[in-house]
Amino acid sequence: MDTLRLDQSELDRVNRLLDEHAADLWPLDTEESLHAAAVLAHQLPTRIVERLDAFRLEQLSGVLCIGGYEVDENRLGPTPGHWRDRPEHSPAHREELMLIMLGSLIGHPFAWATQQDGRLVHDVVPIKGHEHEQLGSSSEALLTWHTEDAFHPLRGDYLSFACLRNPYAAATTVGYASDLDLPDGAREVLTQQRFGIRPDESHLAKNNSQPGMDAFEDINEMQRNPEPVAVLFGDPDRPYIRADPYFMIVAEDDQEAQWALDALVKAMDNAMFDMTLAAGDFCFLDNLRVVHGRKPFKARHDGTDRWLKRVNLTLDLRKSRSARPDRTVRAIH
Repeated sequence: MDTLRLDQSELDRVNRLLDEHAADLWPLDTEESLHAAAVLAHQLPTRIVERLDAFRLEQLSGVLCIGGYEVDENRLGPTPGHWRDRPEHSPAHREELMLIMLGSLIGHPFAWATQQDGRLVHDVVPIKGHEHEQLGSSSEALLTWHTEDAFHPLRGDYLSFACLRNPYAAATTVGYASDLDLPDGAREVLTQQRFGIRPDESHLAKNNSQPGMDAFEDINEMQRNPEPVAVLFGDPDRPYIRADPYFMIVAEDDQEAQWALDALVKAMDNAMFDMTLAAGDFCFLDNLRVVHGRKPFKARHDGTDRWLKRVNLTLDLRKSRSARPDRTVRAIH
């Protein structure tokens, strides 16, 4: 894991940029705002730009956290009880712009039509009734480790978070694909297209506000007939990974694939470590090189709960062009 702590001069420069441009770059999810934010990002302190470029080029580990930013808790107000409760003018607009700018230095922000109603910037908060679900909005259940959106061929290359508050230090869990200690033969099986991955709960119609949308028909088909894929790929010595064991299946008669998947789960369980985000931390995960999850915590539901902002990033927007209704639309349908 790599970290960068902003010094006071860097923080002052960041705040000047936000002071000068935050009001003009609203809403953030337009092509004009996203383009302006990507250009503006190159005015961020040199150390930030250099570190994120090194991260993009895989010169660092698969996890980079940038800390030292100061969050104004009074401006934010209470943690919302649901991602749908976000007001038209987000009180965290400055942090959202900062997250978009930072992410633009390594990729292009994009969204899913089937996740949080197609919003570009997600609110990750504990939701009443989701305590024991396999969702980012759960709390009392272990959110098992996974590649983000592992089921989809257009999944992001990176996942980015901004921590607004985390009063009880709920831990994010992270594991590196390069750290896997697998038994003989398992690695070779995992590189073969013998593993199905169903969509995770966040993409289901029941967890969105527009359940009749056509995009959910594709999700339903992926639920019924997930395409067999490889779990490990790329350089055999430092592999990339695509896995979400909670939603994975293998053919009933493929005992070898089940053995390899069980071996993967055991090896990654042993390799996982805790990462506790604090208010003002901006964290970036390489979605090909690491998996992540979250340990259980007890939510308060009183406006003081853990609150993250999340944005998916891709290196190549063009690969999803046929799945987006217009060039200027960032939500994949």
